[in-house]
Amino acid sequence: MKQYEAKHILNIALAGHSGAGKTSIAEAMLYLSGAADRLGKVGEGNTVCDFDPEEIRRKTSVLTSVAPIEWKNNKINLLDAPGLFDFEGGVCEALRAADSMLIAVSGRDGVAVGTEKAAAAADSRGLSKIFFVNGLCDESADFYKVFENLKACFGPSVCPVVVPYIQNGKANIYVNVLEYKAYEYRGGKAVEVKMPDMGTRLEGLRTAIYEAVAETSDEMFDKYFSGESFTPEEVIVGISKGVKSGAVAPVFCGDAVLLNGIDQLLNGLAWLAPSAAEKSGETGMDEDGNPVEVEVDEAAAPAAIVFKTVADPFIGKLSYLKVIAGRISSDRGLLNMTTGQQERVGKTIIPRGKKQEDAPYLAAGDIGAVPKLSAKTGDTLCSPERRVKFAPVDYPAPSLSMAVLPKSKGEEDKVAQGILRLTEEDPTLRFTTNAETHQMIVSGMGEQHLDVLASKLKKKFGVEIRMEMPRVAYRETIRKKVKVQGKYKKQTGGHGQYGDVWIEFEPCDAEGLEFNEHVVGGAVPKGFFPAVERGLRDSIERGPLAGYPVVGLRATLYDGSYHPVDSSEMSFKMAAALAYKTGMPKASPALLEPIGTLHCTVPDDDMGDLMGEINKRRGRVLGMEPAKTGFQTIEAEVPQAEMNDFTTFVRQVTQGRGSFTFEFARYEEVPPQVSQKIVTSAAAKQPAEA
Repeated sequence: MKQYEAKHILNIALAGHSGAGKTSIAEAMLYLSGAADRLGKVGEGNTVCDFDPEEIRRKTSVLTSVAPIEWKNNKINLLDAPGLFDFEGGVCEALRAADSMLIAVSGRDGVAVGTEKAAAAADSRGLSKIFFVNGLCDESADFYKVFENLKACFGPSVCPVVVPYIQNGKANIYVNVLEYKAYEYRGGKAVEVKMPDMGTRLEGLRTAIYEAVAETSDEMFDKYFSGESFTPEEVIVGISKGVKSGAVAPVFCGDAVLLNGIDQLLNGLAWLAPSAAEKSGETGMDEDGNPVEVEVDEAAAPAAIVFKTVADPFIGKLSYLKVIAGRISSDRGLLNMTTGQQERVGKTIIPRGKKQEDAPYLAAGDIGAVPKLSAKTGDTLCSPERRVKFAPVDYPAPSLSMAVLPKSKGEEDKVAQGILRLTEEDPTLRFTTNAETHQMIVSGMGEQHLDVLASKLKKKFGVEIRMEMPRVAYRETIRKKVKVQGKYKKQTGGHGQYGDVWIEFEPCDAEGLEFNEHVVGGAVPKGFFPAVERGLRDSIERGPLAGYPVVGLRATLYDGSYHPVDSSEMSFKMAAALAYKTGMPKASPALLEPIGTLHCTVPDDDMGDLMGEINKRRGRVLGMEPAKTGFQTIEAEVPQAEMNDFTTFVRQVTQGRGSFTFEFARYEEVPPQVSQKIVTSAAAKQPAEA
């Protein structure tokens, strides 16, 4: 593939609801442009974009793939993003590299949640939006119903460019509303045809075009509502400028499997979509935190953002770059502004699915990849002479956590290393080891996301895992003051063991143990005070109720006795442990559980269901406030133990529109009925664990 200047490069994210045919659209574009020698089909597992074994097995995208094509002296970098919500991280990566978004819409199902989310994501990044209504050869497809659906959801900016002409229930003729030209598709080939009644048929649609043009400027708005007609030139220029500014969202249509309308879509993208020269410039930050404008200039010092990483145990790491300025090549080093390390560029490549083509350099505005960098997704790479840092990829927080256990003993390290490698590839995964529960915890976007993790661990790293609900890190405390004696006396021949302490236990605000001593008259020598404290600190690792760590405990050593020969540090440590064992059950022990702060944003219509669910999960609603149009954000406090499947509930109730964050806030006492179940369960497990 030849090198292109930024004014001839189009970076386009392909997104939408799962099942709308995004990958099929990409395959049709690749085939029609000559970038692929055959038309890949998702069902047959032979597509360019869905090449990962998991994608082939599941017949759906789980990763964002890059597929450049050439069309009418333009290079179009397609970024095919997943539609399933569990793999939303891929959409975030595509958005970070794209300058416009092509949104696939099912001609049968119309606007779905994935359509809404894709449009909202494009708006949040200031990307131009272009709709493609796909699958119109399906007998149940209805373009005009879908078009009205689009206008109802996204307003008058929605503008028809290509529409179907239905004959005998089939959509084989597609009309360019702006050019007044009709094309019939025969075996994927377009042939221009004459339609005498075209003007009459398109009159209502021309109104939608005028409404969209009116949205592009105050002048056009005033002219339209004063009743004046737009000239053909004003319509063409208005649509073009409107798409680039985001004021107009053009609608194309066709059928990717039969190649119908794909050439018109490609022509429309080449004409309407903003080029990298127009859209890829960014505002970064210098070393002092001041904003810096970075223009798309191939002659300038290089600067790029790593928007995606592929980690493979055999071929190593591959970093995908969006170049903002300059050229990235092997003849000059780069500075990683995130880590401060120097990065060596061995070679630059142009990826197309799983295939790679060597390139002499990656130019400003273009997308490519560099192997074997230490950089991670979101890092900025730049010339040492031009120190600038760009905003990283904005990923959603993971919402489902599971404990991970290897199926074979002794493979814990292998599992941990494999997951850490996969988190480099997918930053929506989180991996931690809980020091209290001694479990490895992995967090992701949902059940399918974690299922793919398990499959990749097996295929890439040769290790199998099983997952279970994570144990909750409960704590224990006391609610009243007690005074107890702990006396350790043992005679074994020769020197014996003797330690005697009186300790007062009472609740306090300490994180763990607060130890004090008020011994009078040397009843216990000072040299044994540290041993008493150590005995207590060892003891609070297991509480009296269910064996969880104890917090909020003040222990005061106030009396005791010793033997000049038989007393030792060990004997006083044992005496302290006996005092703890005797005193804690008498001090009204209580179980504590972690409470988190929940912020959940859902559509207005789902508020009642959500509040009812929070109450079922022993939560307390603290308040609510308006979010984006038609949505509310509820703030609540909910026990962590009740949150395991909350992500599944929110997704089902809101059809994927809802989202939430949950952060630890504090520990609170567990209600008696719940506490009893936890204590009983812990008691039942103790013999097996021993």
